[in-house]
Amino acid sequence: MRKKEMFYKILAYFGGALSFFLVGFLFAYIFYKGYKVINFKFLTDVPQGMILGQEGGIAPAIIGSFLSTFIACLVAGFFGIFTSIYLVFYEENEKRIELIENIIKCIGGIPSIVFGLFGYTLFTLYSGLGKSIISGGLTLGIMIFPVVEIRMEKVFREVEKEILNASYSMGISKFYTIYKIVIPICLRDIVATILLGYNYAIGATAPIMFCMAVINSPISFTISKPGMSLSYHLYTLMTQGISMEMAYGTAFVLISLIVFVTVVFQFLLRKKGENIE
Repeated sequence: MRKKEMFYKILAYFGGALSFFLVGFLFAYIFYKGYKVINFKFLTDVPQGMILGQEGGIAPAIIGSFLSTFIACLVAGFFGIFTSIYLVFYEENEKRIELIENIIKCIGGIPSIVFGLFGYTLFTLYSGLGKSIISGGLTLGIMIFPVVEIRMEKVFREVEKEILNASYSMGISKFYTIYKIVIPICLRDIVATILLGYNYAIGATAPIMFCMAVINSPISFTISKPGMSLSYHLYTLMTQGISMEMAYGTAFVLISLIVFVTVVFQFLLRKKGENIE
């Protein structure tokens, strides 16, 4: 038994070390390939050059990515939270729960390119939104909804039954119990789940390719117009062979944004938890 324990412990440490090494190597390699172009102008300027993208910066792509993923997180977070609350606390028919869960899992298995075609048809063409950031954000929101909902449902099911029963026994309504007890208890996991969806959405290319992305745009915060995206800009730089240095610089900024947002939110949640305690 002790040998088995030691074996699994070694495997766990090895897996952790390997993951840390791979992430570190990925960051170092991409930074090494693109560090020459990463400067203040690169982060605040628009694409320029004889072949667009060879010079200048990626500011419109950063703004477009933030706006589209923000909309996506709002959409997926809103529907993910309320769907999971309904399935966990209100729906009592097991067959109906199973049916809804299977449908959500099937949605989660749809390729991102299909979401792009769906979003283009529904939002860009028939809803009158046109090719715009809001069309891209809504499409991304539908794409990441299953990721958010399935994880949130798991979080809500892990809330201790004793806490819920104690609240109900005092005559407190189910809605008030969820709003005042369940949500605060699960807040850190809820934010972490939405961040997982954010990380998934900001790197998606196919959905926004059809619904919002353009090769060049001015620096703008208007969501009713098309915009650039980091993932699509990186795709263009790579596939068209415009500039590998600019491509690696864009990739490094994309990864850094994911890490930065995740670290900031985790820090804020930790501070909030300390204040509550």
